[in-house]
Amino acid sequence: MRNSISLPKIWAISDARNDALLEKTLARLPRESGFIYRHYHLDDPHRWQRFRALRRIAKAHDHTVILSDSALTAKEWGADGIYGAPRALYPKREGLLHLAAVHNLEEIGLANRLGADAVLLSPVFVTNSHPGGQTLGAARFHLLAQHSCVPVIALGGMNANRARTLRTDRWAAIDGLS
Repeated sequence: MRNSISLPKIWAISDARNDALLEKTLARLPRESGFIYRHYHLDDPHRWQRFRALRRIAKAHDHTVILSDSALTAKEWGADGIYGAPRALYPKREGLLHLAAVHNLEEIGLANRLGADAVLLSPVFVTNSHPGGQTLGAARFHLLAQHSCVPVIALGGMNANRARTLRTDRWAAIDGLS
C-alpha cells in the first residue's frame, strides 16, 4: 500500500437508509475496521455535525474514518482519507488514504494510474442501493480484481456470509452491517 495508514478489512458505509443504526454498527464492528462517511442527503452544516458525532464513536473503536468529499475537507474535518471516483482523488494528498469507487476495467486502470491506495469494486451482488441493476457476480469480480495494483474491497450486497462465499477478506457494506 502506498500510504502509511493501515487498510482495514471490513468497512461500514453510511447512507440515509442506515443512519439511525450507525452508532450501534460502529460499536459492533471489529476494532480497527473502516468507516466511509457519505451522508449526501444532509446539507453541509448537518453533514458536518453528524460526521463529528460518528467520527467520535469510530475513533473510540480505533476505526479508520474516510470522508466522501475533497481532500481539503477531509483534512479540515479530521478524516483519515477520502473516497470517490478515481479522478476525484487526484492529486494525492500525503497523510490521507485514497479509496476509489470502481465498477469496470477502465476505472481500475485509472485508479492504478492515479495512485489510489485501494479500490472498492462494485456491485458484486444485488444491492438495495441499485435495485435491478447489473451485478458483477463472483467470477467477474475476481477477474477484474486481478487487474488492480492495490487491495480490492468488495462492495454491493455484501455481508459476512457473502464475503466467505466470495473468498475475500476485504469487504464493505451499507445494509449488510446494519
